Formats: sequence, C-alpha cells, structure tokens
Amino acid sequence: MDLEETKLPGVGLRHDFTTSRGRRVGVVSQRGGERELLLYSEDDPDACQAVIDLEADEAEVLAELLGQPRVVERLARLREQVEGLATEGVYIEAGSPYAGRSLGDAAVRTRTGASVVAVVRAGEVVPSPRPSHVFEVGDKVVVVGTAEGVRATAELLAHG
Repeated sequence: MDLEETKLPGVGLRHDFTTSRGRRVGVVSQRGGERELLLYSEDDPDACQAVIDLEADEAEVLAELLGQPRVVERLARLREQVEGLATEGVYIEAGSPYAGRSLGDAAVRTRTGASVVAVVRAGEVVPSPRPSHVFEVGDKVVVVGTAEGVRATAELLAHG
C-alpha cells in the first residue's frame, strides 16, 4: 500500500492512501495535535465525501482502537513539530547482520548520529530499548535523527 505524505505549510501534514477496495482515505495532522479524518468520494478521488474533526485525545483513542501503538503516534506528532527531524521504522530482515545481535553491537548513535527510540515486535512496543536489547527478524526499529542519519541507520541494519 502506498502512503502519500503532503506538507501543508502552516497547518501540518496530510497522509492519504487507497484501501484494497478502492476507497481513498486521508488524515490531516495539525501542529496543535488535532486531526481531520478524510473520506474521499468514490466518484471523485479529489473530493471529500466526509470530514471528521478529532481533538488530540480523540485521535489517540481512534489510533489505539485501530492498533497503532501510542509511542509511534507521539513520534509522528514530534516529527510534525520539529523541522529537519526524520522518523522512520526500519525493519530487521532475514540476512541482517544484526538479527540476533544487540542494539549495543550496532552502535547506531555512534556510527550514524541517529537514535533508536523504540522497537516494535509483534505489535508490542519496547520504548527506549537498552543497549542489551537483542534484535529479531521482523522487528520494526523506530529511528529518529536527520534524514541522512536515518538512511545511514537503515543501511547499517540491513548490511552492516
């Protein structure tokens, strides 16, 4: 599934995707934490059929109901507020030199300047993992830093 991200200067970000059944859905994330849930028209993918305004706490409840860990949501909010900050989930894939090895072995911060702020494994979030945390294939490693640092971390975790 492709997720489109559009910066809305002075407002925040809009994310759009199309479901497997062809419905286009979007979310506008405003700088103050408010969200707008957008349901686009089936006949015109550029026209909204419905807009639901959500306060920050309502958006958190909906995200939790849909299975989104709160840590990842808060990082997305932080990313919107700090210009130049990149946040990305990097997966530990089969063949990664760090599958079965610790975060400390990877020395991510020292080697890339980026920070590992969480690891998501089977839907469970490990916030602020310790250097002794051992990566497993399928882990989603949440990385924060400059765009260059995040890219370097993805490369490091994939190829060493």
